[in-house]
Amino acid sequence: MAGQRLGADFGKIFTANLSSSLADGIARTAVPLLAVQLTSDPLLISGIAALQMVPWLLFAIPAGLIVDAVDRRKALAISNTLRTLLALTLFVMALTGTLSIWSLYVVIFLYGIGETVYDGAIRAVVPSIVPKPLLPTANGRIEAAENVVQNFLAGPITSLLFAVTVLIPLGANALAFALAAVLALFLPRAASGRQFALPKPTVREPWYRQLGEGYRFIFGNRMLTTLLFLSTFIGLMFSAATATFVLFLIDHLGLPEAWFGVFALTAAAGGVLGSLLASVLTARFRAGPTMAVANIVASAPMALLFFFPNLWMAGAVWFVTSAAVLVWNVLVMSLRQSIIPGRLLGRVHGSWRTILWGSMPIGSLLGGLIARVDIELPFLVGGGLATLAGVVFFGFLRKLPNPEEVDNGDPPAVPVAEPGPTDPLVQD
Repeated sequence: MAGQRLGADFGKIFTANLSSSLADGIARTAVPLLAVQLTSDPLLISGIAALQMVPWLLFAIPAGLIVDAVDRRKALAISNTLRTLLALTLFVMALTGTLSIWSLYVVIFLYGIGETVYDGAIRAVVPSIVPKPLLPTANGRIEAAENVVQNFLAGPITSLLFAVTVLIPLGANALAFALAAVLALFLPRAASGRQFALPKPTVREPWYRQLGEGYRFIFGNRMLTTLLFLSTFIGLMFSAATATFVLFLIDHLGLPEAWFGVFALTAAAGGVLGSLLASVLTARFRAGPTMAVANIVASAPMALLFFFPNLWMAGAVWFVTSAAVLVWNVLVMSLRQSIIPGRLLGRVHGSWRTILWGSMPIGSLLGGLIARVDIELPFLVGGGLATLAGVVFFGFLRKLPNPEEVDNGDPPAVPVAEPGPTDPLVQD
């Protein structure tokens, strides 16, 4: 790794993702606040969180097939164009007073479809230009930047402007997605993913066989299979614990709506810290032990909110949990990117998200039902069961390898100390 750096091509991808992250941050702050204005039913509020994940259950695999089949720069641009149009639709409904909880559901669902394509494409782009030893660093910087933009910038500003008029953040949301769509067209040639494509076969494989290729790869790898199902269970428990968190803060603890984004800075600060620590901890302790400890540190504090339901405890828990979650996310993503061949990144990522994120609506609805009994109870149930899973699988996680120790058969990425050619898509 001596002398290596992430380089100019990574910088272009990093910058393009910032605009999309800003738009995501505006949407993720504005949507739950809109929902609280439209209804006070915990189950309907949890439905927002559920619908954000349903597209991953239905469309993640087809989205992965698209990501592997087309120029990934086009996938990024088209998905953000779709989300631009949806943001404009939301703006018009808010302006005309026609927005309801049910129309918000529809917009969130369609928005999630666009997100499945964008997320698969951006995650597949990184390993095409970054060598394996630097994947934790690259993913950590991306995650840190997303946290800063979404939470330190978009979160507080959206909350404050929301108290004035919902139209300003909704309009800014559309503009940010439109800018991200344009920037995607100017990414370097390496971002296309075409260098991983195999020669076209004489007989084309049926589309339904291609859809299942991601699952065949995952279930052919015992380590990935175990990691997927462990991640899915923990994700389901996290969804149950956090589905009605906005209602817990605003209605139960009395947090003013205008301060919701400011409160989210606790999670943002923890997330930035965790993103930057992931590569440092991996270098010091290796990826496996770091992931094993981070898993428990992320889960256990949530149960404390059941026993100490106040804003100070909520802030402390969200800081610690977010830091540990981001360490986990960066290292899991880096390990997957090192194992999966470049030509399959979209399909395997889509298959993974289908199971992992597709299960989260179940957790969100479960959390909403539990919250009808007691608004604090989801923290005890979700946090406690996730911690138990982390303890049971501690030994498995501790033995996971570093990304550079895995050979997926791909040629090495272009050395980051030697900038590769840039080829804006608009000149193709």
